[in-house]
Amino acid sequence: MSNYHEPAEELSQEARNFSRALNSLKEEIEAVDWYHQRVVTSNDDDLAAIMAHNRDEEIEHACMTLEWLRRNMPGWDEELRNWLFKEGNIMDSHGDDHDDDHGSGGGKSDSLGIGKIKK
Repeated sequence: MSNYHEPAEELSQEARNFSRALNSLKEEIEAVDWYHQRVVTSNDDDLAAIMAHNRDEEIEHACMTLEWLRRNMPGWDEELRNWLFKEGNIMDSHGDDHDDDHGSGGGKSDSLGIGKIKK
């Protein structure tokens, strides 16, 4: 089964590389989850330590892939710089650059998230 939602022959090599990276990122994050579940449920300290090591390796792989995406795929650099390594409430950083609500529970908005109409 293909990971592509569009015909592969219509995708550029760049788009295929983006798909490879995005799918690898999903797989690494999934592996982090699996290993972490094993760490917290193991009743053997040695085994838990091995699983924790494996989990941390998967985190490293995910971070490496994120860095590749940041350097190569449009949008990632700006968003990662906007959201990562900030102090305080995450939603406080949402700012004016993101007019849509994203279901944050911040109250009802009359905005459709398409910007203001200028006369």
